[in-house]
Amino acid sequence: MSITKQYLKSKPVCKVTFTVSEPDAKKVSVVGDFNNWKANADVLKKLKNGSFKGTIDLEKDKSYEFRYLVDGEYKNDEQADSYVWNDYAGTDNSVISL
Repeated sequence: MSITKQYLKSKPVCKVTFTVSEPDAKKVSVVGDFNNWKANADVLKKLKNGSFKGTIDLEKDKSYEFRYLVDGEYKNDEQADSYVWNDYAGTDNSVISL
């Protein structure tokens, strides 16, 4: 799993690319407070090498909680900027700070 950040000079936006290596998975999504935790909002595209990849434009100077949804199972990104406890889920969420 990896996260790449590309800040735009012309807009207060950061293009965030999420890459998830799950070659046996059928569907991978990024869910978080930036898309109201909707499983079908940001589905990542499966690449020929078996990884999943997608880019989302997020407002900079903010932090966002997120997780990956891999075939119905939630997973955190080990390269997240930090983690925060989620009482609802009873586990940590990944955090990206822009």
